[in-house]
Amino acid sequence: MAEHIVDLETWPRSAQFHFFRTYRKPHYAVTARMDVSHVMARKANGISPYRSCLYAIGTGLHAVPELCMRFRGNQVVRHDMVTLSMTVPTHAGSFGYAYVPYISDFAAFDAQAKALIDEVAAGGALQANSGERDDLAYLSCMPWLDYTSINNALPGPDDCIPRVTWGRFVQQGDHWDMAMTLEVHHALVDGEQVGAYFAAVQNALRNVTV
Repeated sequence: MAEHIVDLETWPRSAQFHFFRTYRKPHYAVTARMDVSHVMARKANGISPYRSCLYAIGTGLHAVPELCMRFRGNQVVRHDMVTLSMTVPTHAGSFGYAYVPYISDFAAFDAQAKALIDEVAAGGALQANSGERDDLAYLSCMPWLDYTSINNALPGPDDCIPRVTWGRFVQQGDHWDMAMTLEVHHALVDGEQVGAYFAAVQNALRNVTV
């Protein structure tokens, strides 16, 4: 997919970009509760709650242009599409990384995601990104915990790939919710964009269907 160079002379966030590029710890993480009642209701129809979350996360990322931006030195590019890279437990007891391109049609995304994730689960190489790609978002599910906050291992201040984590589904009567965390680089993303991401994810979670 195409990428586009961001003109730093006209980009409204140019000053903020240069300011936060000087930080030794420029990342921050925000955790919010997400309503997954619709997702759980659709489970009876054979729709995977896990892959529904993947789809909703992809929808949220692509609803916010800044979450598809990456910097390379002092150049900023915006990707038309980012690939979702998630940890997948393997049948052998370890884990590997799957790479699932985002598709706006849920049925097509769901079929593709299932095939790619099943392939990694069956075994094979770790397939970790060693830095050759930045058209990614890193995803990780923590189904064992209903956590309140979390952050990720990061190689350094120049890593600008967003991280998304989500936790255990919790039931309260007919209502289900979960924690979700978005971790971003402040040189590219402010609170307004984080809020827009969560709003888009929530909308997708409430409307997943085939």
